[in-house]
Amino acid sequence: MKEKKILAALAAMAVLCSGAAGCGQTDENSTGSESPAVSEDLSAASDTEQADESSEADESSRDESSSADKKEKATKASQEKKSSEAAASTTVPTAKKGTIKASSGTTSSSGNSSSGNSSSGNSSSGNSSSGNSSSGNGSSSGSSSGNSSSGNGNSGSSGNTSGGNSSSGSSGSTEEPTEPAEEVTFTAEITLGSTPEVIGSNVTVDGNTVLISAGGDYYFTGSLPDGQICVSTVTEEKVKIVLDGVDVTCSWGPALFINEAKRCTVELAEGSVNVLTDGAKDKVNDGVVFSNDTLRIKGSGELVVNSNNAHGIASDDDVIIEDGTYYITSVKSGIFAHNDITINGGDLTIFGGTNGIKSKGTLNINGGTALVSGGTKEEKSSVYAAGAFSYTGGYLFAAGNMVTAPTTSANPYIVAKHSGSAGDSVALILDGVEQAVLSPHNNYRCVLILSPEIYDGSSFYANINGSDTAENTISGTQNVFELD
Repeated sequence: MKEKKILAALAAMAVLCSGAAGCGQTDENSTGSESPAVSEDLSAASDTEQADESSEADESSRDESSSADKKEKATKASQEKKSSEAAASTTVPTAKKGTIKASSGTTSSSGNSSSGNSSSGNSSSGNSSSGNSSSGNGSSSGSSSGNSSSGNGNSGSSGNTSGGNSSSGSSGSTEEPTEPAEEVTFTAEITLGSTPEVIGSNVTVDGNTVLISAGGDYYFTGSLPDGQICVSTVTEEKVKIVLDGVDVTCSWGPALFINEAKRCTVELAEGSVNVLTDGAKDKVNDGVVFSNDTLRIKGSGELVVNSNNAHGIASDDDVIIEDGTYYITSVKSGIFAHNDITINGGDLTIFGGTNGIKSKGTLNINGGTALVSGGTKEEKSSVYAAGAFSYTGGYLFAAGNMVTAPTTSANPYIVAKHSGSAGDSVALILDGVEQAVLSPHNNYRCVLILSPEIYDGSSFYANINGSDTAENTISGTQNVFELD
């Protein structure tokens, strides 16, 4: 009997040792629960020795069981610590735009959570993907389906999500960063007045003349009752002039005179209205805006040109209009150039004493809208080009004694002949839609119509002072109609 007891005790010890070894091999993903295999071994050992084990064997068994329990508790604590550390080390996603904020339980993340939804629609191990809370408490209050793994702390969420939705009470709004306004640096800033003020370099004031002597960007504002802005670089350099609410009148020559520059760009500042006026003395530099070199004008402001000498905008080289709004009244041509005139955009209203637009070289109409009225002399035109006249787009409606027809045109155009008087109201109707209304300031004999809406087969008529003319059908590229 004694031998049986000894054998039974040895068997129980062997089983317990086997169970203790298995307890130390818990799975990395275990949440701290006991291994089923270990529980079954302990249950079998208890059944075998129920009737026979002595108090010594019982004592030994309890010692071994206590040792196993301690190991199991230590393993469970270790696993919980690892799980907590893993949650705490969750990487906060970096937003491509905006900022990530976590304050008082509210998380704001650009593109990561939306209206309380997690970025993936599911929660992983009870943690939100939006990052850490700044208050030490989780940014969510917990879902009804579970608890957080650590309660409080640095995990992105203190609870699990349910149904793909974040369990937080509220989600912070996405905030776009306020981008700083682009800083524009000018070579000089000039405030016109009885005594013009200059901040910067390459600009001198000689009486009522403000002289730019080198390349750069120059910003002008203010009024000059009788003076001139002049550009004369020592070597041919590019100059940019920004007009922002400028009013300049010059009694002896151009209000804006580009005497020497490789190229001069005039920019009309957004929302600005600029007025340039000349006198009637300079017969060489014969424009309110006059350039000996290529002149380019752009911007989203307005330019009012009043010519009392000769032309409105003139160049011995090229004139390029990019955009902007223009009101030009001139003794001679509204826009004049020796080489080329190109209109790419903008809204132009021109009243020319001789020609509305005149180029001694080529003319290109590529965009924009121009309403042009020419002069009264027999040989003068609303639009004149000595060389090639190319039309690719935009709108041009011109009334005068004569007109130069395009040499190349992207689509059909119309020349409507009519002996009219100054002040007439001439509405141009294409396919039943009014294209424009002209009010020529001089007597006229024909109207040129360039529009991308003219097609082969279109119908056209005019309404002059309230009376409709006969309707005509467009056929081919050039269409000349008698409206009388």
